[in-house]
Amino acid sequence: MKVEEFIDPYLGKSWGELGARILTSGNRISVTLGYPANGMHDELCKKLKDFLGSDDIELELRFAAPRGRNFGDVKHVIAVASGKGGVGKSTTAVNLALALDVEGAKVGLLDADIYGPSQGMMLGVADGHRPVVKEGNFFEPIKAHGLKAMSMSFIVDEGTPVVWRGPMASGALQQILTQTLWEDLDYLIVDMPPGTGDIQLTLSQKVPVAGAVIVTTPQDIALLDAVKGIEMFAKVDIPVLGIVENMSVHQCSQCGHTSYPFGEGGGAKVARDLGVPLLVQMPLAMSIREQADGGEPTVRAEPDSELSQMYRNAARHMVARLWAKDAKQPATTISMVDD
Repeated sequence: MKVEEFIDPYLGKSWGELGARILTSGNRISVTLGYPANGMHDELCKKLKDFLGSDDIELELRFAAPRGRNFGDVKHVIAVASGKGGVGKSTTAVNLALALDVEGAKVGLLDADIYGPSQGMMLGVADGHRPVVKEGNFFEPIKAHGLKAMSMSFIVDEGTPVVWRGPMASGALQQILTQTLWEDLDYLIVDMPPGTGDIQLTLSQKVPVAGAVIVTTPQDIALLDAVKGIEMFAKVDIPVLGIVENMSVHQCSQCGHTSYPFGEGGGAKVARDLGVPLLVQMPLAMSIREQADGGEPTVRAEPDSELSQMYRNAARHMVARLWAKDAKQPATTISMVDD
């Protein structure tokens, strides 16, 4: 067996097919993947040892984001969307962004919900904290929890409603998107407003979006709207990278009883019917809401918790799909012999 024949756990293709860069020197193996995977080192090392039939292996994992469609110095723009509100889209967006940061990527977060921005609160950015303006026209993103972030909530007061018609909201989105100094990012996560309206069309027309993630609950009406969201992205030629199902199951903290208050298996069925992966089924957990409301989302508040690991696994799977989409070159394998 050769290292390049190892099957990637997310993509079902060999590292050779995907174009991984592999360097071997004795028992030391360095592999550069197209998605960040800090949290998978031990798991991949064990699987690789089993695959090669050797316990005497030292694995070094590296990450290099594929070129993608590029938006300035941003390699990949990923939209996190939902067909309807109240399904946990913004909480999912911030935790996926933080998960990619922890895994080893350079990440930005854009709050594109012009009418109801929430990322400022979720990132713990104080009301009234304004971005620095450079050269009269450009915003310097606010840094929070390792992310570069931009939101309407950084520009207007938290309690001030934005009463604009669609074209004005679309213009505001273009401004904060194109006039923010994102600089070098592997991924820019865009927290979209719910629905399929002006903001979604503006983003798809003005920005080379690499892919989208649809957030839903198992509830029938939410699933119906999720399907509409998937079809919308298909019409504008944006691939759907997967589905996140929130509030999938509730386990009573007192007795341990498991229940499905919003139905069971709906997200998996939609994913299966439409041929996209189900990235994760997040439980209905009060801590997720409390931590986001408190300005320290789950991945940052409890990085080693089971919930954080679920977000990190979903984030890795999400961007691994981009690697598979962009992979065109065969793996480069270099063997070095120690003198």
